[in-house]
Amino acid sequence: MAALNALRWGPASKGTPRQLVVLCHGLGADAHDLIDLAHAWADACPDAVFASVDAPFSHDSGFGRQWWSVADRTPSVMEAGVRRAMPYLSDFIDAERKRAGVRHYAVMGFSQGAMITLFTGLRRKDAPCALLAYSGALLAPETLPAELANKAPVLLVHGEADEAVPVGRSHDAEAALRAAGVPVDAHYLPGLGHGLDDTGLSLGALALQRGFATAD
Repeated sequence: MAALNALRWGPASKGTPRQLVVLCHGLGADAHDLIDLAHAWADACPDAVFASVDAPFSHDSGFGRQWWSVADRTPSVMEAGVRRAMPYLSDFIDAERKRAGVRHYAVMGFSQGAMITLFTGLRRKDAPCALLAYSGALLAPETLPAELANKAPVLLVHGEADEAVPVGRSHDAEAALRAAGVPVDAHYLPGLGHGLDDTGLSLGALALQRGFATAD
């Protein structure tokens, strides 16, 4: 299994890194799509290294990357896809922590990146300090109770006008996570489509601050 490519930035403090934040892009994008979040969240976690990672596979269109193909969105096929992608992200997290010399980490994802973030993050025995899922979904929720390895705090942010991934997917995720005993902070933003806005970024900054403060 090949190692994933990434763009890195930080820490803003210019000192010794104390945390890692992994950023997982959506379908058809690449690492460049989210690396600017490092600047947006630098004040919230100035001692963090940010690593925006390329998904492991070329997008079906030939442009950008994907965590798995969505040509067939049957639930069982989507589950098989995310399970295939999970080791790539998990190994990347471990390698980046070793590279930065840090123990504490958080994972953020947008859209398909949010799906791999939730699926992988909650199944890691070495728990993240926070999981941030924007405009995503919780795949194979029925398998979570048996496979849950930690109860890392989860932030869900979803635009109510999202036409690519309906906001109901995050409502369903919130219900399944709460039923599994996972702490959830969920925000549904009126008028927002499939994207990020200042409100969502502020919520993310707060989630990272809280997650790393609790770990420290």
